[in-house]
Amino acid sequence: MISFNKTKLSNGLTVIVHEDQSTPLATINILYKVGARDEDPDKTGFAHLFEHLMFGGSVNIPEYDGPLQLAGGDNNAFTNNDVTNYYLTLPAQNLTTGFWLESDRMMSLAFSPKSLEVQRQVVIEEFKQRYLNQPYGDVGLLLRPLSYKVHPYQWSTIGKEISHIENASLEDVKKFFFKYYCPDNAIMCVAGNVKSEEVFKMAEEWFGEIRRSFHDERKYPVEPLQTEKRVMTVEREIPFDSLYRSYHSSSRFDKEYYAEDLMTDVLSAGKSSRLYNSLVKDKKLFSEINCYGSGSFDKGTVIAEGKLVKGVTMKKAEEALDEEIQKIMNAPVTEAELTRVKNKIESTMVFSEIDLSGRALNLAFAEYMGDAGLINTEVERYRQVTASDITSRANEIFRETNCSTLYYLSKK
Repeated sequence: MISFNKTKLSNGLTVIVHEDQSTPLATINILYKVGARDEDPDKTGFAHLFEHLMFGGSVNIPEYDGPLQLAGGDNNAFTNNDVTNYYLTLPAQNLTTGFWLESDRMMSLAFSPKSLEVQRQVVIEEFKQRYLNQPYGDVGLLLRPLSYKVHPYQWSTIGKEISHIENASLEDVKKFFFKYYCPDNAIMCVAGNVKSEEVFKMAEEWFGEIRRSFHDERKYPVEPLQTEKRVMTVEREIPFDSLYRSYHSSSRFDKEYYAEDLMTDVLSAGKSSRLYNSLVKDKKLFSEINCYGSGSFDKGTVIAEGKLVKGVTMKKAEEALDEEIQKIMNAPVTEAELTRVKNKIESTMVFSEIDLSGRALNLAFAEYMGDAGLINTEVERYRQVTASDITSRANEIFRETNCSTLYYLSKK
């Protein structure tokens, strides 16, 4: 059991504290409820840009990393389509430094033209290196808009295109910050060698006077039911042909998610999985193959993807994949398979909580999902999944009319 205490400041900031006296360290994790889905379709990539800008100096602190390093700390951040998350770890005795840094950049960034230009170039270079100039790098840029026609999941966190970041003005950036980086649009979790009452007092002292509020009523467009098979074929300078399939599925908040998560593990989690044994090991059609769910906060996708062995035709590879999909649709998974994937999920959840920062992140995510207490009870939802639940979800998801297929071929 992960113990915690929770309060909410008058400005709406949720503060969670997890006490662990066995470590000399403390972690501050701040989850902002803003991701790529919150962007203007004509101004994408902003949430990811802010992942960089937030380290470029705030109104009273010209440099973020320097003071943190002097206090013996380190930090990082990540962005996805649903959230932006910042976290730092430092000796617990220097916790005040963390509060000082995080509260100042929540209050306001420096917003200098120089800082914007520096981070703009960093993001543009990342776009080019990871998405445009790397083999298979643009798959997400192609598969997302093939799968989604209305919902903002149709673009990746890096954005739709480089021009959106190239053309981002200082005013655009300021507007995005002051709209979303507000106390009542954030969840802060402090974990480590701390006392809850002291942390609550520090939170009030350092964050309580930030009175900016999130006023927008979030309403994301609902993706219509897909009723036809979609196909796209592209040729690239790549060594091996690849197959990508995207199927619409549930939200991370839906009860069906747990059966879907176990279903994809039955298919491709590890060398005892069905797809690996059949298509990689036995038939030698794919050099690698995976099936996984996006785990998105709105209705997400289940992705099946694989790289073909040289000389194998796409037709033969696809027929073999279809055969495995039909099997999981037509017959219940075995008790041994179900036990294996449930044990794997449970061990993964346990290992994710060994690290202090992992516990802080999981608590913040659970709170965003509705209750920080889910960190202790979610495993039970996996335990309750039956073989028939998995068969039911497989039949709902793996419909031909629910599939968007990308044939990613090497140029002849």
